[in-house]
Amino acid sequence: MLILALKSMWARRLTAGLTLAAIAISVLLLLGVEKIRFELKDSFSRTLSGTDLIVGARTGQINLLLYSVFRLGSPTNNISWSSYQRIKQQQGIAWTIPIALGDSHQGFRVLGTNQDYFKHYAYGRQQPLQFAAGRAFNDTFEAVIGAEVARNLGYQLNDSLIIAHGAGNTSFSLHDDLPFTLVGILAPTGTPVDKTVHVRLDGLEAIHIGWQSGRKTQQLSHKQARDHDLTPQSITAFLVGMHNKVQVFGLQRAINQYRTEPLSAILPGAALHELWSLLSMAEKTIAFIALLVVVAGLLGMLTTLLAGLSARRRELAILRSLGAEPRHLFGLLALEALLITSLGISLGLALLYGSLQWLAPWLQAQYGLLLYPALPHAGEWRLMGLTLLAGILIGLLPAARAYFYSLHDGMSINH
Repeated sequence: MLILALKSMWARRLTAGLTLAAIAISVLLLLGVEKIRFELKDSFSRTLSGTDLIVGARTGQINLLLYSVFRLGSPTNNISWSSYQRIKQQQGIAWTIPIALGDSHQGFRVLGTNQDYFKHYAYGRQQPLQFAAGRAFNDTFEAVIGAEVARNLGYQLNDSLIIAHGAGNTSFSLHDDLPFTLVGILAPTGTPVDKTVHVRLDGLEAIHIGWQSGRKTQQLSHKQARDHDLTPQSITAFLVGMHNKVQVFGLQRAINQYRTEPLSAILPGAALHELWSLLSMAEKTIAFIALLVVVAGLLGMLTTLLAGLSARRRELAILRSLGAEPRHLFGLLALEALLITSLGISLGLALLYGSLQWLAPWLQAQYGLLLYPALPHAGEWRLMGLTLLAGILIGLLPAARAYFYSLHDGMSINH
């Protein structure tokens, strides 16, 4: 019966091919949306790895997460340097990474930090930051940029960077008297690190010497700036890594009850989960639209099979006259629907992974989205199984109609 079904499909190869193509494109879209949704969620959850707490001024955990990790929005307040130093000495803390935000460079956020950022900051599955070129900063006026900054602005090592006052995309207040020298370019991470300019904390302090009410009141040279006390007065937030994970909740409670100034300590994983849940409606809407496209493709197959059934009544009648029983006709049409659906799913899957191989570098470069052409995950297998089942069920309708066609009905068709 399989050979007969294949020959029958070949005889109607134009309509069968169009139906197969419609299902393949529908499956490509459905699995593509599922793949991107899965990878986005996975990448989203892996933006920050190995950090046990994020500490900032008293605010909601999503706001703290957005500005400290994703460089979105602004903090409600800063943390005093003395409080940071006091908390940093707490028992059980393995490392901290101070973060100072507030300035920008041609639309990219500038982050002030120290060497611990390059030692302890991790993303993905505990992946450390790597340099595509150069090294970490050592001097007050050295800078390290993310991969997307380098790509968009065309920077090379030893180029000069002038930081703008404020975090807007356009600023007319420039720290042009104290430019930074580019000494390092980070490898792509698919995280906000790629869109960040990194400088030292004392470098941020230096460029703000003599600024009042958003205006520069005196010009300084690099040497004159270094002669000042460049100890930070405050920072925006800091990341914390613990020796023992069991102590995380105790430290979180102690920081949230800190009396010197109002602070918030959040668990990155919990905050990421809450933030993703807020985006779930858009995610489900896109998935629903993709599902409707698959339904449309399957209905197109049903329409084609039903429309072709009338033209095949003589063919079916001849098969009956040669000894085929009604159940054989039923099985033949059901098998054709199964073959078209299976081939459509296989073709859609092949198109998806071929597209991933081709588009993955571009998606990473343009949007920081890392798509790995790995084997389908459980959700994709489930969708393919449901699509196959739907195709089989849809094929039962024309198969049932063929079952009830009589020999006389088929032979009596006029042409």
